[in-house]
Amino acid sequence: MRRNGYDFIFQVFALIIATIVVHAVFVTVIRPNADAILQAQAALQASGQAFVAERSIYVVLRDYEQEACFILMLWALAIMGLKAWQTKQERSFLQLDLLNIAEGSQIYSNDTARLAEPLQQLPPLQQSYLLPRALLQALRRFGSSHTMGDAASAIKESCDTESDRLDSELAMVRYIAWAIPSIGFIGTVRGIGEALSQAHKAVEGDIVGVTVSLGVAFNSTFIALVISIVIMFFTHQLQLMQERLVLDTQDYCDTHLLRHLNVGSPTEQ
Repeated sequence: MRRNGYDFIFQVFALIIATIVVHAVFVTVIRPNADAILQAQAALQASGQAFVAERSIYVVLRDYEQEACFILMLWALAIMGLKAWQTKQERSFLQLDLLNIAEGSQIYSNDTARLAEPLQQLPPLQQSYLLPRALLQALRRFGSSHTMGDAASAIKESCDTESDRLDSELAMVRYIAWAIPSIGFIGTVRGIGEALSQAHKAVEGDIVGVTVSLGVAFNSTFIALVISIVIMFFTHQLQLMQERLVLDTQDYCDTHLLRHLNVGSPTEQ
């Protein structure tokens, strides 16, 4: 299928770049600041001074589960950005008159080869766009069957196939949207497990380890759920763009091609 090889390479490099960028930010900024804040709070608690622990964004983000969630978020956004750019490129064709049919003209079955030539001369990438494919398929079907119904069916089949293809290509994004909360719950389980393993220290009065572990449990789920909400919002926006492309393509074909078709012959006019 079209652009599959390019899309796969893009996804691989997007994941690598997202991993490098997020890990660099966590190593150089987030974790050093979080460790400094936690050490200061531990020192104040050990001294017996009364203090209120402030909820720092560095502490909330410091753990490995949050890092993984941000990597997946950037990866999903990169994939959706590519799909949105491709959809925008295809939408630009809806502003063109690819068939150049004058208003009021009639198209007969023996005209289809002439009308198909400009579509066949497009660059291979542009030929793979939905609109040229739908128009070309409709012209070929009308030229062979001489019926408007077959041409309309060809357009509908092309649009339905494209809709299914676009939906299937979002499978990875949907998986990421599912995986992010799962990673957050993994952090919750890990944090609670660490807190339970230090319960004996809490009984003795040292609750630092327990509070830090519980922080891991709740912070990871909090960040994962927030990121999941963001991913799902952009996913629905992308799906809306793609659905509009398919519907507008059908309208374009109806306006620029189907209403000009004539099942008769020029000699009958």
